[in-house]
Amino acid sequence: MSNEISEPRTNIVATVHRVLPGIILCLAVTTIAVGLEVLEEYLFGRAWLEALVLAIVLGTAIRTAWTPSQRFFPGIAFGAKTVLEIAVVLLGASLSVATLLAAGPGLLVGIVVVVAAAIAASYGIGRALGLHPRLAILVACGNSICGNSAIAATAPVIGAEAEDVASSIAFTAVLGVLVVLGLPLLVPLLGLSPMQYGVLAGLTVYAVPQVLAATAPVAALSVQVGTLVKLVRVLMLGPVVLVLSLGASRLREETDEASPSVTAGARPARGGLAIQRLVPWFILAFLALAGLRSAGLIPQIALAPMSETANGLTIVSMAALGLGVDVRSVAKAGARVTLAVVASLLALGAVSLGLIHVLGLV
Repeated sequence: MSNEISEPRTNIVATVHRVLPGIILCLAVTTIAVGLEVLEEYLFGRAWLEALVLAIVLGTAIRTAWTPSQRFFPGIAFGAKTVLEIAVVLLGASLSVATLLAAGPGLLVGIVVVVAAAIAASYGIGRALGLHPRLAILVACGNSICGNSAIAATAPVIGAEAEDVASSIAFTAVLGVLVVLGLPLLVPLLGLSPMQYGVLAGLTVYAVPQVLAATAPVAALSVQVGTLVKLVRVLMLGPVVLVLSLGASRLREETDEASPSVTAGARPARGGLAIQRLVPWFILAFLALAGLRSAGLIPQIALAPMSETANGLTIVSMAALGLGVDVRSVAKAGARVTLAVVASLLALGAVSLGLIHVLGLV
């Protein structure tokens, strides 16, 4: 009996010992990224590049200048896969069906239609430009839902390559800043009212903090409407990721890449339970947590810590992804990814303006 008990403990200790060097490296990169974000806020009053983006940029820069020894790789892979999956699970606690129902039926249906149409259009554009299906999906979800968070949540579901994640996040991050700076210019050009601009910003800007930055210079009503629309748009992440998990089993099982993807972990062996093959465990946990939140079974006091933990783990996983990236592969895909992201963003903007017109918002 004692041998049976000690064996799992021995395995746990061995696993910790194996992944610890890489995890420490990821945490070091994360610490620097967070420090740089704080410095940005101190110097400029806001963080133009979030720690999540800085982490993957720093990780990639370190990987370009220095090739880690083999002892770092298990921990880097653990950070890019398992840590990311745990972060996705915790994101479920930030989603509430009540938020969706409070926004009203017309706008809610419109947001669903816009997100679905934008994903389809963006994916089609990416494939037309020759992007791999995984990369096209990442770009489509990042543009259409919530930028980096959508990319991070989608990556493990489709078994995305680290280079694909890095490419889509890098270009999405750059365009995210440009959108925040340029979107207010459309108010006088298109004669948009505060309500109309708030809807447009909520449907096109990537992150909630960026929505605030893009709408604050226009009107308080734009801030309120933009934030609400953005939160409802974020709620689409769960259904979209679930659909992808049901339909992307072939992508998760592909072995055409030269080396295994650090995010392609949940590739169950043939003959396993069907639900395990169709839906990764962390998606089921994500939906369960979202259901508990909607039912009011998660204490209010726990929501903020869970959200902060999810954010922190996501930054760590982005550092791990960066440390696993060959920058030459990213540069090789750069022009096509940039064109795909820009074209997809323009398509999203056009569909969003169409929704404003159809709904007759004033």
